[in-house]
Amino acid sequence: MKNKVFAAMMAAVMMLGMTACASSGEAKASETQSEAPAQSEAESSAAEASVAEASQPAETGDAVELTVFAAASMTETLTEIAELYKAVEPNVSLVFNFDSSGTLKEQIEQGAACDLFISAGQKQMNQLDSTADPEVNTDGLDFVEQGTRINLLENKVVLVVPEDNPKNINSFDDMIAGLKDGSILLAMGNSDVPVGQYTQKILAYYELDEEELAKAGTITYGTNVKEVTTQVSEGAVDCGIIYCTDAFSAGLTVVDNATKEMCGQVIYPAAVLNVSTHKEEAQDFLDYLKTDEPMAVFEKVGFAAVE
Repeated sequence: MKNKVFAAMMAAVMMLGMTACASSGEAKASETQSEAPAQSEAESSAAEASVAEASQPAETGDAVELTVFAAASMTETLTEIAELYKAVEPNVSLVFNFDSSGTLKEQIEQGAACDLFISAGQKQMNQLDSTADPEVNTDGLDFVEQGTRINLLENKVVLVVPEDNPKNINSFDDMIAGLKDGSILLAMGNSDVPVGQYTQKILAYYELDEEELAKAGTITYGTNVKEVTTQVSEGAVDCGIIYCTDAFSAGLTVVDNATKEMCGQVIYPAAVLNVSTHKEEAQDFLDYLKTDEPMAVFEKVGFAAVE
């Protein structure tokens, strides 16, 4: 009897052990299964993050505002070129200050923010260049970043007349005759702007005294080439001396071209300024101006590349 009881007790113990083992195995299997999905979710999240990062657009450079001081005669061409440059350097916005080269030079000297200067004459650039002749750069100014100065363009000085040419002026010889007998009124630039300085050379070539002509009331002045152009366009004068590029833009009739002997070459120098906070971008834009695309814009209005 004792043996039967003992056997029954042992059987019960074994059954309990087997049940516990089975429960432990199921628990481990369940735990393993619950861990597997968690690991897959982590891997999935990492993969999604990688794809999202790859799909993000590449970071672009900081936006730069480039300030360009340029002769008034470049207003139309540089405005058109600025639109073309957006496709070349989308992060660079061009801000132009157009005026007579003399006025721009004075503004630079007085501390105006400027990255690139394009003058209509060598004199105004020389007055800012420490390496220029001291007789020209009389104040010893030093604003030109050395190694950046170039002769960018050549223009032409022309004689223009208003619509219908009421005084029948067809050449510089006609203009000179009219000035001598006091029968015409000529518009020219002030002496501190390049177009005025070229006109002074033409008058000297014909051995005329500008001061006497002004006193006689046969000359009127403009502070820049645009003002002279406007006077002719409005018929306020009988003729004017401007650049061929301005004549083209204003639709004026050109009756004669000044020769090199009369006033020399009309060269537009350009240079990055050493006070610029964006020298690299200014140099890039200057380099771009020498390429085919912008040069085509310059040439269609009468500018030419300097050989």
